[in-house]
Amino acid sequence: MRGKLNLDELIKEKGRENCFISEVSVFELRFGAENSDNPITSHKAVDRFISGLVIIPIYTAVKRYAKEKVRLRKQGTPMHDEFDLLIGVTAVENKLILVTDNEKDFKKIEGIKIENWFKRKS
Repeated sequence: MRGKLNLDELIKEKGRENCFISEVSVFELRFGAENSDNPITSHKAVDRFISGLVIIPIYTAVKRYAKEKVRLRKQGTPMHDEFDLLIGVTAVENKLILVTDNEKDFKKIEGIKIENWFKRKS
């Protein structure tokens, strides 16, 4: 969102119709916009970014979330970011590939498919 990633180009390349976003990610984007130096401009940027993306609800992943949270806790590797766990299990539940630069944390989630196609601009 801050122009540090080639995200617009990548989404265009993949096809906007093939890109989805968790409603939790939208919450995070809205928080970032509200917390920015210019909330009005930032919220408009969020609007442009999510326009045309399918927003995936988390409710369908409730059971998977509970099961995965218990599994991770029992094996001693809990995820410390609840939002990340919700985003990850939602991707698994909907049979989607999670695109993230945070492979380390998300790879703990059973059955997750991850792609890291964020190429940082220099």
